[in-house]
Amino acid sequence: MEYLKKTKIITTLWPATDSIEKIEELYNNGANIIRINYSHSNYDYFSEIIDNVNKLNKSWKTNLSILTDTKWPEIRTKSIDEKIVLEKWDVFIFTTVSNEDNITNNDNKKVIVCDYEYIVSDLEVWHIIDIDTGLLKALVIEKRPGELICEALNAHKIWSKRHVNLPGIKIHLPWITDSDKLDLKFAIDKWTDFIALSFVRNRANILELREFLKEIEAPENIQIISKIENQESLDNLDEIIDESDGIMIARWDLWAEVPFETLPVIQKMIWDKCKEAGKFFIVATQMLESMIDNPIPTRAEVTDIFNAVMQKADCTMLSWETAAWKYPIEAVQVMRNVINYSESKIIYKHKHFKKDLGENEHKKIMIKNAIVTAENLWSKALIIFTKSTSNAKLTAAFRPNLPVYSFTYSDSLSKKANILFWIESYVIEESTNKEELEKAIDFLKNKWLLKKWDEIVTVNGMYIWEERVPNIHVLKVS
Repeated sequence: MEYLKKTKIITTLWPATDSIEKIEELYNNGANIIRINYSHSNYDYFSEIIDNVNKLNKSWKTNLSILTDTKWPEIRTKSIDEKIVLEKWDVFIFTTVSNEDNITNNDNKKVIVCDYEYIVSDLEVWHIIDIDTGLLKALVIEKRPGELICEALNAHKIWSKRHVNLPGIKIHLPWITDSDKLDLKFAIDKWTDFIALSFVRNRANILELREFLKEIEAPENIQIISKIENQESLDNLDEIIDESDGIMIARWDLWAEVPFETLPVIQKMIWDKCKEAGKFFIVATQMLESMIDNPIPTRAEVTDIFNAVMQKADCTMLSWETAAWKYPIEAVQVMRNVINYSESKIIYKHKHFKKDLGENEHKKIMIKNAIVTAENLWSKALIIFTKSTSNAKLTAAFRPNLPVYSFTYSDSLSKKANILFWIESYVIEESTNKEELEKAIDFLKNKWLLKKWDEIVTVNGMYIWEERVPNIHVLKVS
């Protein structure tokens, strides 16, 4: 079953949802994109997941895209056999893997070890360290050769491989690691539509990824999603948006970098900038966190999804909710139901996409005119044809109030449109404009999405001086 909704849903796969039956169930309840998190598990496991999605898509049981989320440079604590228990005001030693055996610990303090070799040189007394994504905040009170003496500002238990954030510090890490390169090569050889770029800091990071994709001869249409999750990315937000295909606000790590009370304002600010630039936008992290263990959401979580819809996000994302716990299908159902009801209360104004596209500005204006025409005529749908998904992206950027059915000429291109607001994308064989339109209408009638005498607006390409430009038609379905 296809749920036609404007805001799409990304779901993360892992043990709770990795079977072919569960993947189909996720789709039937509203999932559009499958996220694979390469920070965990192995290639054999991911290969099986991708094969299962492929089988379902080829059998027409699903229409799912794949999003690859690799590890990227990060700081983590080391693996340990027992949790480190800290009470508020406990003093402990923070050091690196290479210096662990050389620390001075005459009074038997607890020791936390991380994999970032510059932790001591980068930090000074009075700096704050966030461990386990901010669940433990520690203050540096003394600096010694190879170690920091820290004071716990709250009680917490530290387990293996916890994230470490250094608010306000520019970290000295290589950008694309060897591990990332292997992950990317595997994902591209196997199949991916989107690459989520974690801990992006500036435009150069995105350009470096694009250059690597060229080196390994990756398909040109793979979309890069920059994850905003540190202060440096906020400082360079405009250039990151400009260089990216889309943006994700990754609130898990970001809230450890900024005062938590500022996060809602930051989310709106990022989305406003994405709207003006015509870039797709994803809201992620802890949207239904309580449903990891409970069959129903909290009121705050329902409101969080509502706010994402009111901000006209292209996608919302589920992480652990669908990856490894008790109620993955129920979480998707809740998200879908909140999205659908919230969307029913919104009239979209098409006023946000302001960026001048230069030589493509005329296409942008034509698309907006097609949307306004279709809405003023109370048309049943807008049908667009595109060779590169550019028309689909332009249409989604204006936030239409009516269903948009996009037809393109390859499955790969079609899957890239799955992430876009209110775009339902399908594959059609390239032929004349007349034949394509007839096939598209027949296809939609067979899916009960159109019926005889429905009024529709279409946007197709017409060649003028060897350039394909969009043109608009108003038609009744025969």
